[in-house]
Amino acid sequence: MIAPLLPEPGGARGQWRDHRQVIDGILRKLSMAAAWRDLPERFGPWRTCHERLRPWTADGT
Repeated sequence: MIAPLLPEPGGARGQWRDHRQVIDGILRKLSMAAAWRDLPERFGPWRTCHERLRPWTADGT
């Protein structure tokens, strides 16, 4: 349902980590109200989730 709202694969460096994995990580972090660093490894690097959320929040994605 949200796929049309997400940026095309590519990103600033030419590759995005899988959107589903990152979104799952963001939702997990927000639901557990913990520090980004406490995000389980299965969601990828915590910095990736955090840095992906920032512009999406800013542009309304």
